[in-house]
Amino acid sequence: MDQSALKSVACGAVRAPPLVLRLLDGFQLTHPDGTDVALPATGERVLAFLALAERPVRRCAIAGSLWPDSSETRSSGSLRSALWRISSSAGSVVDVTGTRLCLSSSITVDVHGLVEAARQVRQGRVRADPASLVRRFEAELLPDWYDDWVVLTRERWRQIRLHALESLAEVLCRAGDCSTAAEAGLAAVRADPLRETAHRALIQTYLCEGNRSEALRQYRSYETIMRDELGLEPSATLTTLVGMVVGGRT
Repeated sequence: MDQSALKSVACGAVRAPPLVLRLLDGFQLTHPDGTDVALPATGERVLAFLALAERPVRRCAIAGSLWPDSSETRSSGSLRSALWRISSSAGSVVDVTGTRLCLSSSITVDVHGLVEAARQVRQGRVRADPASLVRRFEAELLPDWYDDWVVLTRERWRQIRLHALESLAEVLCRAGDCSTAAEAGLAAVRADPLRETAHRALIQTYLCEGNRSEALRQYRSYETIMRDELGLEPSATLTTLVGMVVGGRT
């Protein structure tokens, strides 16, 4: 196999036009005009691994992670084959520098943009349409993939999006957009029904818009879930928050 077909310029070189790699709600690589780039499963996994690594990675680390049950020689061969197939279908989208690989700058990755959006939301800045952000933060990372490296990264994304949804609810409440704030709170609760900070964010949006009955109903719902699932009670902080609003009746 011609090694030159696998090589491109150093990591970070400018390429155009950019391809779009979507990892949320499933893998999809598309051209700027919206047409899909067909890749074999091994090629998809190599690109997803590099996209989620966000840095140059040694060939041996990639091969060992993607083909953990194979020998070093066999896994290295599988990686070379996958890279050749990627190059044949999508062009120079993987940059090679010595023994390290990284995703080319010719690819825009949806997760990267949302991680940055989450950071901005936590700083109190919402630059995109809030309702659209809520929908995008609800997306799962490669939901049908069960590789160990995906499971670990999926948990990181879950924490990022939960914190972002809770922060978004708080920011929108302060801005007076209680309706979208409630949507953000509900999305956080759907993502993790046992997470107290998610319920607290939703309860606070109800209180923000003056719906004390909704706040109490949500508290009761969380109280029941905690008792049934974990045999625990809501924290004193949450109980006090609701109790103060409804005159001490919790």
